[in-house]
Amino acid sequence: MTRRAEPIVTLMLLLSLIAPASTASGEADAFHRGLHEIKLRASEPITDPYFGTQIQVVFYRPDGSEVRVDGFYDGNASFRVRAYCDTVGRWQWRSTSNQPSLDGKRGAFKVLASSLPGKLRQHTDDSRQFAYDDGTWFLHLGDTGYRYVVRAEPHWRAYIDQAAQMGATKIRTWFCQSRHCVEALFAEDRSALNLVYWQEIDRRIAYACAHHPKVILQLIPFGEDTEELKRYAQGDRASIMALRYAQARFSAYPNILWCISNDREIVDNDKPLTGRRIRAETIDRIGRDMAKQEPWKTLVTNHQSRFKGYSFVDASWSDIITLEDLDQTGGKLISAYRSQGTDPIVLDEDRYEQYRAPQHPRYFFRRLMWSSLLSGGSATYGGLRTYEPQDYVTSKAQEMKNPAGRGVYGYYDAVRQGQLKRGAHDFVYIHQFFADAKLTLVGLQPDDAMVGGDSAKWKCARSDEVFVIYLANPSGASPDSDKAASRTPSATVQLPKGRFSVKWFHPQTGVWTQGNTSAGGDQALLAPGVGDWVLLLRSI
Repeated sequence: MTRRAEPIVTLMLLLSLIAPASTASGEADAFHRGLHEIKLRASEPITDPYFGTQIQVVFYRPDGSEVRVDGFYDGNASFRVRAYCDTVGRWQWRSTSNQPSLDGKRGAFKVLASSLPGKLRQHTDDSRQFAYDDGTWFLHLGDTGYRYVVRAEPHWRAYIDQAAQMGATKIRTWFCQSRHCVEALFAEDRSALNLVYWQEIDRRIAYACAHHPKVILQLIPFGEDTEELKRYAQGDRASIMALRYAQARFSAYPNILWCISNDREIVDNDKPLTGRRIRAETIDRIGRDMAKQEPWKTLVTNHQSRFKGYSFVDASWSDIITLEDLDQTGGKLISAYRSQGTDPIVLDEDRYEQYRAPQHPRYFFRRLMWSSLLSGGSATYGGLRTYEPQDYVTSKAQEMKNPAGRGVYGYYDAVRQGQLKRGAHDFVYIHQFFADAKLTLVGLQPDDAMVGGDSAKWKCARSDEVFVIYLANPSGASPDSDKAASRTPSATVQLPKGRFSVKWFHPQTGVWTQGNTSAGGDQALLAPGVGDWVLLLRSI
């Protein structure tokens, strides 16, 4: 079966994301669930735009509510203030500043209805699921593109275009230009920001927003910079200013969420701060600061090191339970965290095609995605070593074997070049399954016991009327080496009374096979062929 083409972005959609900005002397239209920008220019000299200049704008929505937003410096005595247009109608705004020529400016703009999906939220009917701001269910299929916004990466357009084409709906990307650190965000003496770098990050976020508005970028402002996190905890003014600047500049984008840091070991005060260790109170302080400064309710999470779980399930600022582990093809960890919290759960890092590589990546990642979804969470793919610059010299023997696997490239380009082995090729069929079935996972509950309780072989999510079952059919008991077995799998399903339609979906081709109608009770259902399958049962 031919892979489905991605929908072409309409001219209306593009225009809604690049609408002209308002100024103090005029009014311009904006679009619902899009971004609107106000430009202000100081007439007096600006000697310290980052630490000495304060500018805020109060936006007055048509419903009478208001929101106060920081402005940000963008060079040449100019400042910008951005709004996420979450309400249709006529908005008004007023500026306040310690710079006379920026203070007391006023304006208005109209927000027109649009078809934009908007920001990512927790689903109103099921807090463990995501939705876009327009209410549409968000099918989370993550990809790891750490260096997407880094100036030194020339293939960033191909990367984001092909990530969207292969079915990714969320991209993990950080602000580190070097291997771990975010020093490129600052001027060398830390008295200012490296504005050119911030503008390039902005350009790449804007490109993704205009061309792929349904793909969410998970921005990781501290990357893996342990020392910068420590500086923030110590009250370093540059570190604190940079985070506030990041929120002022990027939070109004509809296509972003925040992840404070990446792959740090979170420890209590009784542990020495060696290696990648960071105090839990440091991350908690940053999270609370971000929540206080966040004007548009952009989701916030944190990512900590492998096998260490998530330390902020009950934190008021945390919106997503983010995990890193290994070989979670049975969804065990996701299931464990469902009993601890009610936020969405994302296994954001497991194996990569080029790091801790599985022997059969296409099967491994297909299985990981289906199993995670039916466990009540979701997962993220890792392909190339996008955390390493192209000229990075590694000390890890496994990574030295393939020096070309670093940096950001288009997924299909990397497959054609032999760098990747089609690990994400079947994500498009996950989209197809839910689209064809006219189904979401909202309200469905994980219930592996219904199919025997062996989560390594069978996964199930169900309601009273709908049952989605994944028959993983692994060749063995080691996820890193398993492939889809060359035997025909079956599932014994404990159905309630009634009659049920039976449809089989082949997750590697997207082909549906109609089965015979099934009665209730214990039913042994045999797949149409060898390999792994998805079974859809519906009450009739």
